[in-house]
Amino acid sequence: MAPTPIFAADVAYFQDKFERGFQEAIYVLGADHGGYAKRLEAVGKAISGGETEVIVRFCQLVKLMRGGEPVKMSKRSGDFITLREVVDEVGSDPVRFMMLFRKNDAQLDFDFKKVTEQSKDNPVFYVQYGHARCCSVLRQAALEPGDAKLDDDELEKKADLSLLADSGELELIAKMAEWPKVVEAAADTHEPHRIAFYLHELASSLHGHWNRGKEMPHLRFIDAGNAKLTLARLALVRAISLVLASGLSILGVNAPEEMR
Repeated sequence: MAPTPIFAADVAYFQDKFERGFQEAIYVLGADHGGYAKRLEAVGKAISGGETEVIVRFCQLVKLMRGGEPVKMSKRSGDFITLREVVDEVGSDPVRFMMLFRKNDAQLDFDFKKVTEQSKDNPVFYVQYGHARCCSVLRQAALEPGDAKLDDDELEKKADLSLLADSGELELIAKMAEWPKVVEAAADTHEPHRIAFYLHELASSLHGHWNRGKEMPHLRFIDAGNAKLTLARLALVRAISLVLASGLSILGVNAPEEMR
């Protein structure tokens, strides 16, 4: 059987990657292309002599929903929705985050209504709102009377982190300490969903602690009667904002400073 144009393009693509010195070639294929993996692995061995590893990751189909109801499509009749149309309707941030907020071999139900809701049930909003909330706290602190500096250098020098003793604060610190390992594991296993999962967990811990502060004022990030504790808590908030922004950047998602 003569090689298909698609297969010929894959051969040329791998040849180019090999000649440019790559040690890994990662292919992302649909779940219905399971038989194609062996062919790609054979190409890799034939061209590189085993020097470049061929890695194939299969992704399940995305099921489009609107308010819980399936969006009907048919390839036979030419009735389908393109990725460009989805991005144009809901924006790139929800598409990128939700596509990564699952394991690659898990099916995704993408609901147009859910991914644009401003609620905790919308993962991308929940994470972005966490970053915006941190920025809001820092802006509010800058308006408070006093001579405390809020730039990163001053927070690092003057914040006494030993004052952070509440269980919610310690939970946030422990969660942030996991961040380097999460990035490393995501890269080593080719599983970017680990980052999306982690960001959602960190944002959940932040919002949970924030809600505790509503009921117990002494846990609020800004304590007008205790400047040293406030400075320590602001350092914590700044650190959370940096981790959230870093993770969203890796996913190609914006980290807004305000959300209305």
